[in-house]
Amino acid sequence: MATITLHHLSFGYDGQAPLFTDVNLNLDAAWHLALVGRNGRGKTTLLRLLQHQLPFTGTITAPPTHYFPQPIPDPDQLTLYAMQAVSPAEQWELERELNLLHVDPDVLWRPYATLSGGEQTKVRLALLFVDADQFALIDEPTNHLDAASREQVAAYLQKKNGFIVVSHDRHFLDAVSDHTLAINKQTISLTQGNYSTYAAAKAQQDAFEQAENARLKTDIARLQATAREKQRWSTAREGDKHGNRHVPGSGAVADKGFVGARAARVMQKAKNLEHRMDAQLATKQTLLKDIEDIPSLTINTTPDHHRVYWHVTDLQLAYDRPLFAPVSFDLEAGERIALVGPNGSGKSSLLAALFGEFSGSQTGEIHRPASVTWSRVRQAYADLQGNLQSFAAARHLPYQDLLNNLKKLGLERASFTTPITAMSQGQQKKVEVAASLVTPANVLVWDEPTNYLDIDNQTQLIQAIQANQPTMLFVEHDQAFIDQVATKIIRLRPA
Repeated sequence: MATITLHHLSFGYDGQAPLFTDVNLNLDAAWHLALVGRNGRGKTTLLRLLQHQLPFTGTITAPPTHYFPQPIPDPDQLTLYAMQAVSPAEQWELERELNLLHVDPDVLWRPYATLSGGEQTKVRLALLFVDADQFALIDEPTNHLDAASREQVAAYLQKKNGFIVVSHDRHFLDAVSDHTLAINKQTISLTQGNYSTYAAAKAQQDAFEQAENARLKTDIARLQATAREKQRWSTAREGDKHGNRHVPGSGAVADKGFVGARAARVMQKAKNLEHRMDAQLATKQTLLKDIEDIPSLTINTTPDHHRVYWHVTDLQLAYDRPLFAPVSFDLEAGERIALVGPNGSGKSSLLAALFGEFSGSQTGEIHRPASVTWSRVRQAYADLQGNLQSFAAARHLPYQDLLNNLKKLGLERASFTTPITAMSQGQQKKVEVAASLVTPANVLVWDEPTNYLDIDNQTQLIQAIQANQPTMLFVEHDQAFIDQVATKIIRLRPA
């Protein structure tokens, strides 16, 4: 059976702290391995190292690999030719895999650029598994996939040979993985089982370490107090040898030898206590290394007197054909409405229509009080320009509040001066989210906010929403997020 071996692997980017130091791992290439960890911990970097795309010290032994998402040199080509430009594949092989993914093979004869995000994902996954001799490295396949497509992709991957998959959808990871490799705060751990198995084991370990840390803290404080008392007594008794002290309760003068021996014994006990204390301090230092600090985010909500923020009646949008059947709803103060529907059903188009940005034809009515304010999280944010300070100034945002939320979301201080266009997709997403959080608004309008955010970031957003109870209209495919945030669901149905 093929294996992936990392022996004394070390790697770090220039000018930054090492991501990996003397890592040793033996992984079975037949495993369905979930790779998890906070953004910036090195998940994608590890996949690049397995492809020998970065310099490192140590050794890596791995079978030949294919990586998802593959770069597409010419997205305007017909999809078949666009895929064949990336990797040799016969038409029938791609059609076979697309059928398994519940995709009409006719997409091969449409320009790749015209496919939906979900179709593009599935086509590239099909290409990934055409060659069964290549080991698959799959980096965040669930972005832009609706709930049904995530289930289809999960069922597809369950039947494939070994792979490594990175995803921030915990339900998806539970469905596809049988082992979990976690890049923790200071260590790397391997768990037999899916993400929930890993999460439960880590929670149990964290609870044990916190309890042990509290016990050791109490014991160390007691030992310190006892050692200090014994040292004080021993020092005082040692002074008795040089004075004219009497034995208490008698008229006899204390024997200097007796006093010195007793003081020596007490001093030795004090030193023994110090040794015990040092041992416990050493044990204490091994604890809490991987416990994550997940600070609370702040949301700049500004409730007002309006009961209804948006009133939508018989709204229908179309390009060449209607995107969905007419829909009506009110967004009332305190509600958090989730717009759900399959990829291509018009969810993002509906959000655009609410702001007068839809370019197709439109029927029905949209009413919004003129004084309503909002903040947005968009799927595409290519207009993020400049550094964070100039960005905040252009948006009239409180700069320190923006940095505070970005720091809480895990953006490194070193990136605070990086041009936003030079940031990774995950970092740019954090800027988009943090900007929405600090914008004074009556309503939050978020389009797939969890894309590119790790599970801890998603937990932060959920907890902030539950604590602040903002009025929201949002699109999201992560069912855990919907379950914990939404107070109402609006389903877009085919026309």
